[in-house]
Amino acid sequence: MSASQPVSVSILDREFLIACTPEEREGLLAAARYLDGKMREMRNNARTATLDRIAILAALNISHELLGARQRESSESAQLAEKLQALHAKLERALPGSIQ
Repeated sequence: MSASQPVSVSILDREFLIACTPEEREGLLAAARYLDGKMREMRNNARTATLDRIAILAALNISHELLGARQRESSESAQLAEKLQALHAKLERALPGSIQ
């Protein structure tokens, strides 16, 4: 693994230096852009909100998105497993003794 290097990210027009490896750089920059967008969205929806409130609202929004995505992924995985089991059963009926 490569040594950490400082990477500059901008969030709500504030610069932050974050240490990360070269392999993590693109992911960090993408995450910073996403967070910046969410925080700008929260700031635009609540003009009088403090920076702390904007950060908390953005974090809650992102957490909600993540949990929803995980739930959808889990549901899709379960559906796929059911379809694979049904396909396996059909193959066993069609080709007895050859599927393990």
